[in-house]
Amino acid sequence: MCGIIGVISQKDNVVPQLLAGLRLLEYRGYDSAGLATLDSNGSIKRLRSAGKISALAERLEAEPLSGSTGLGHTRWATHGAATEINAHPLATPTVAVIHNGIIENFQELKTELTNRGHQFESQTDTEVIVRLMSQKLSEGLEPLAATQEVLERLEGAFALVFLLAGRPDILIGARRGSPLAIGYGQGRMCLGSDALAVGPLSDRIAYLDDDDWVVLTAEGATIRDRSGQEVIRKTTALDPLVNVSLGKSGFRHFMQKEIREQPQVIGDTLGALLDPQKGRLTLDLPYPLHETPRLNLVACGTSYYAAQVGRHWLETLARIPCDLEVASEFRYRQPVLTPGGTSLFVSQSGETADTLAALRFCRAEGQKTISLVNVPGSSIEREAEIKLLTKAGPEFGVASTKTFTAQLIILAALAVILGAQKGLINAQEEIRLTRLLLEAPALMAEALSRDAEIQILAKNLIAPARDVLYLGRGTSYALALEGALKLKELSYIHAEGYAAGELKHGPIALVDENTPVIFLAPSDSYFPKTASNLEEIRARGGQVIFIGDAVGAEKIKGPLAGQLLLPPADPLINPLIYAVAAQLLAYHTAVFKGTDVDQPRNLAKSVTVE
Repeated sequence: MCGIIGVISQKDNVVPQLLAGLRLLEYRGYDSAGLATLDSNGSIKRLRSAGKISALAERLEAEPLSGSTGLGHTRWATHGAATEINAHPLATPTVAVIHNGIIENFQELKTELTNRGHQFESQTDTEVIVRLMSQKLSEGLEPLAATQEVLERLEGAFALVFLLAGRPDILIGARRGSPLAIGYGQGRMCLGSDALAVGPLSDRIAYLDDDDWVVLTAEGATIRDRSGQEVIRKTTALDPLVNVSLGKSGFRHFMQKEIREQPQVIGDTLGALLDPQKGRLTLDLPYPLHETPRLNLVACGTSYYAAQVGRHWLETLARIPCDLEVASEFRYRQPVLTPGGTSLFVSQSGETADTLAALRFCRAEGQKTISLVNVPGSSIEREAEIKLLTKAGPEFGVASTKTFTAQLIILAALAVILGAQKGLINAQEEIRLTRLLLEAPALMAEALSRDAEIQILAKNLIAPARDVLYLGRGTSYALALEGALKLKELSYIHAEGYAAGELKHGPIALVDENTPVIFLAPSDSYFPKTASNLEEIRARGGQVIFIGDAVGAEKIKGPLAGQLLLPPADPLINPLIYAVAAQLLAYHTAVFKGTDVDQPRNLAKSVTVE
């Protein structure tokens, strides 16, 4: 994920502070870096470099920058390759911007701005922001009015900071979906991706809410909401030596922060596969994967449930026969592998021992191999022929959240790519499916806005329970399994996930008035059958909790113990939206029960023993 740092000072040269802030953001992962300041004439000056921050530092020695107001950025390439021309800050003579996130409607904006005479230089989605801001300023709008109009045009998840030529007295920042923190210092103010970036420069910190934007001066900050009204956000003191909240962006737990990061993570991961010029997804493959006669999906735990959803997509969209395998069982039964087949290994850490052993077994049997991991350079990635990498960044919560949904978006993209290569998806449908995937970050952010409702369900219905059932069909069956796993991991409540159609084959015996039964029921082709299963539970006095959308809710008549309505979406992206709800439900239940959310008992982040 990209890293952001902006500093405005009463008198200091902020370049050393910007460079130090970038070094603190290296953990987020990046492939280029850059700085921009205003010189003594108020003109924008910038330096950018592909590669590590050390390369940028070397350039600074040869080409010094200075100024009391400036920006710094580490970029993890999404739209456009990791080159200097795509590195941030992006700038025109009147404005520079740094950006973290993905602009979903950038093609529409780019066409509009090109027709107005703007010439684009980079392959990034970010460039539409800087050129749209330049356009508004050229029309005579003052910076605040221009900012509000620009933000109203942007769709997607973002955190961004503007530096304006001739205005060393202000920095302007904004966020939607991606975190942005304000650091309050002595004689200076700063903006950053998290407390790690602004902490050394600040003694107090505040976090912008979604759709907030802020104008910084060297003396303070004025925060406005989406309507432009001034608002106050809570500030927290920072301990300059020890601060246990550093890295949590003001959240109580890493898991809470990581759940909130998912819209950006999905945008970053998907953006790395997107050809922005054609509006299609691309993947450089060393051999024609779409011709494989059979695909084995091998994983453990949460990654297994991601693979289960992936199997559904790959068989439906690409018509590739798939087997789904639990890694710890796979090689011990002497599986019969299809000659010329391919095996895909899903692991957050890339070091899961059972999954790695299965990969080695398949290689020895002559299978082609694919890794899907979150850690570049990990064993599974190194040993696989094709390497798929999620861009979730470090995940400190033991219970996987953002890595799960990042795996989902890669698998969905892979299914679309392979379906198009096989000729099963025509060009028009390929673009439509790609646009659907690009809508996922905004819809996930909308699901996150249901947090208060989910807290009520967790407190009143789930936390007091001894047993909980999750039911779903299709991809929602895999989400039921994952939701139950999350609840078990975090709250230590016994929970089970079942295919709703299997209800009458045994699980219905568990239903009583003390057992919450959670239905994951989006309005898809499975909904009528799922609704019938819901009625069977209600007829037996079970505590029915309906998680669906408004269309489905209209078809459910009668009392419910609880209800959560999520934004309606295409079935392709429903798993990403419903994963957010399942994660938050488990998280808040664990908080109410007082368990160790980030380090649940007996669990480790990376399972490196069989």
